[in-house]
Amino acid sequence: MTLLERVKSRPLPEHIAIVMDGNGRWAQARGLPRTAGHRAGADAAEWIIRFSAEQIGLAWITLFAFSAENWNRPPEEVAFLMELLEEFIREKRDEFVEGGIRLRVAGDLSELPERLAEVVRGVVRDTETGEGLQLTIALNYGGRQDLLRACARIAEDVGAGRLAVGDIDVEAVASRLQTVGVPDPDLVVRTSGELRLSNFLLWQSAYAELAFVDTLWPDFTPAELLSVIDDYQQRDRRYGRIVEGET
Repeated sequence: MTLLERVKSRPLPEHIAIVMDGNGRWAQARGLPRTAGHRAGADAAEWIIRFSAEQIGLAWITLFAFSAENWNRPPEEVAFLMELLEEFIREKRDEFVEGGIRLRVAGDLSELPERLAEVVRGVVRDTETGEGLQLTIALNYGGRQDLLRACARIAEDVGAGRLAVGDIDVEAVASRLQTVGVPDPDLVVRTSGELRLSNFLLWQSAYAELAFVDTLWPDFTPAELLSVIDDYQQRDRRYGRIVEGET
């Protein structure tokens, strides 16, 4: 039995979220500009999306493409990333539509270049009936910012009399996050050997399994994704419960 067959024979994680890290170091190790690493990273993302949809049959994937903190990078690198994201989403539009892939976006589009924001909104609209892979791209996203926005909306609703203080619960917060309608991730993967979430899906990852791999993102292959899923499938997810016989 191949690794793909073994993974598909067992329950798959419903939702995998990935921090795609290591593009700059990948380029530096090859004596290339950081922009070359980002382009190689986009190629890796395309490969993973296609393989997840066509070969594994995953239901939900979220990719961390640009964080709210990434604006602190050199202006020329940010400008290249904006152009690369626009190119990627524009070029994938037909493939997503034909493959039934639905695109969602988590993050504040108002701060993006207008041309990129328009392309994103257009592809989100054009793919909204897709029933295949549900792909979310976290774009200008931050977990703390997401929570602050949800808290502000709750405060507004309480002040307007639309929500009672006693009715503020987990669902009240979750329904005001930028990922509303998206199930919490079962598995969060970070590449490049870094051991942190970096402000990614902080609320949503409360019970997620975490996987940290040393591979730099441009070198992250479908085979490595299968290996991570295989490891996940062997974990015992208890959610605070005690297994019978344990003390």
